[in-house]
Amino acid sequence: MMKRSNLAFAGALALAAAIGSTAAAQTTLRASHQWPGGQGDVRDEMVQILAEEVAAADVGLEIQVYPGASLFSPREQWGAMAQGRLDISAFPLDYASGRHPEFSATLMPGLVRNHERAQRLNDSEFMDMIKDVIQEGGVRVLSDAWLAGGFASKERCITSPDTVEGQTMRAAGPAFDQLLAEAGASIASMPSSEIYSAMQTGVLDGANTSSGSFVSYRIYEQVTCLTAPGENALWFMYEPILISERTWDGLNAEQQEALMAAGQAAEEYFAEQAAQLDETMVEVFRENGVEVVTMSPDDYQAWLELAQESSYKTFAEEVPNGQELIDAALAVE
Repeated sequence: MMKRSNLAFAGALALAAAIGSTAAAQTTLRASHQWPGGQGDVRDEMVQILAEEVAAADVGLEIQVYPGASLFSPREQWGAMAQGRLDISAFPLDYASGRHPEFSATLMPGLVRNHERAQRLNDSEFMDMIKDVIQEGGVRVLSDAWLAGGFASKERCITSPDTVEGQTMRAAGPAFDQLLAEAGASIASMPSSEIYSAMQTGVLDGANTSSGSFVSYRIYEQVTCLTAPGENALWFMYEPILISERTWDGLNAEQQEALMAAGQAAEEYFAEQAAQLDETMVEVFRENGVEVVTMSPDDYQAWLELAQESSYKTFAEEVPNGQELIDAALAVE
């Protein structure tokens, strides 16, 4: 009996050691983003899908998601990834254009126009060039995502360029800042998570941001008119899921493969949801008594001509390979 007890005890020790070894081998990555968690924002859902797919792969890897800017502020996330202090982020790439001015091409007025063209851009020379800059900055892409957006205002509907004159606008990035300023608006820069309070306190009259953010941040409570993307979306922004190169290099091949597969699953989910985001935004704003309009082809063309004289021209002159990036994007049919 004693011998059997000793064997049982030894077996229990071996099992405990095996469990301890498995636990020790488990790697936890932190994923941060600025949008509300668990409230239907597609960017949060993409990151949650990433976490679920990685867990299901059973490769000793888990992802903890920190939504609502609870871990890093929106604009701090790029630097944190580049330095290896943050592992993963769903991140509006233009937020890092101060470090890498090439990223302004991913929020360039009129460069995308519709969801079909956004999908074609993902597999283009343009995106190869952008991803080279991303990787040189110490980060890599796990999932592509282009979000359409529009304009909203407390003052008047924004259609042609003259309708922003005299309004204080939030414009998201340098290219739109310059465009709206050229049209006569005053500019106040801030992440989309601050639009609501800025409108509430009178800092802003209007803003442009993604369809997802207009709904997630309840901007419909502060405005009288929404300019939806429609067939002539002036505003599109690249908001991928990114991973720190330092984190990536610390993973084994099996874990890297699981992350890439999970990233593809998240990207496919987003592609199914992208156009629906615009429709949902229109429905929610109308339900809350907000007037909804779209830009006519003439409105869109007027903005595009103004952008070519301002944002495009400055980008081509001041950004390394700026004209090459614009040409590569425009070459996508």
